[in-house]
Amino acid sequence: MSISHAPPHPQEPDISVKSGPDTPLDLEPIVPASSRRARVPRWLRRTTGPVLLLALWQVLSATGVLTADVLASPGRIAQVASDLIADGSLASAMTTSLQRVAAGLLLGTLVGTGLALVSGLFRIGEDLVDAPVQMLRTVPFVGLIPLFIIWFGIGEAPKVAIITLGVTFPLYLNVYAGIRGVDAQLIEAGESLGLSRWGLVRHVVLPGALPGALTGLRYSLGIAWLALVFAEQVNADSGIGFLMVQARDFLRTDVIVVCLIVYAFLGLLADFIVRSLERLLLQWRPTFTGR
Repeated sequence: MSISHAPPHPQEPDISVKSGPDTPLDLEPIVPASSRRARVPRWLRRTTGPVLLLALWQVLSATGVLTADVLASPGRIAQVASDLIADGSLASAMTTSLQRVAAGLLLGTLVGTGLALVSGLFRIGEDLVDAPVQMLRTVPFVGLIPLFIIWFGIGEAPKVAIITLGVTFPLYLNVYAGIRGVDAQLIEAGESLGLSRWGLVRHVVLPGALPGALTGLRYSLGIAWLALVFAEQVNADSGIGFLMVQARDFLRTDVIVVCLIVYAFLGLLADFIVRSLERLLLQWRPTFTGR
């Protein structure tokens, strides 16, 4: 009887890593895939869209698809902007509009944050404050312009009141949601550590509500510029809105577009300031930044 022998196992490769003074290990740093793909600088990618849009606009204007009475060309708008800057009218209008926005934003921030603190920190405050605020929030602030004119006249007061009203409600909602969104376990931990009521508010509640408050501030700034457009239609004799009203009467689309661009850049600058505040004040809260 023959006995079959299994073939010998093939010799397995030696996968052990030998280290020593004569055989140093070569370690390669691990680079995230998102970093390897980022060949184009981010600032260039962010400016590509506006540049392409501007180029398309210029092509449509040069070929006659967009006529001057419908929308002026970018070159014409640049020339008009240069003229408005040279005679000082644009700088004067920007100063007046910025003062109105600053006054309305300050008052709206105080009112909205104050109401949110009362409603968010105290149950009795919520019962007394939240329902009236929610009712007023559903009323378009633009619809209150006739009442503001009757109450405050046609001076600066109704313009600031419109901006204040537009700023108050977004800030109230976000601060209130930020306060009520604080984790209850953090409150219990603070109480177990012996923090007083004011200590809980200062060290737990307010820091927890800060992200929501800054988000509300960003949103309120956008509403403030929108409210300014309506406010400066109320018998204004200065400001960017006044320039737009004059341009509308004379069918100057170039001046109107210049004013809109100024509104856009002022809003972008305000948003950049708030985002910088977020990065400064929220360093303790690492977040996802995209890939």
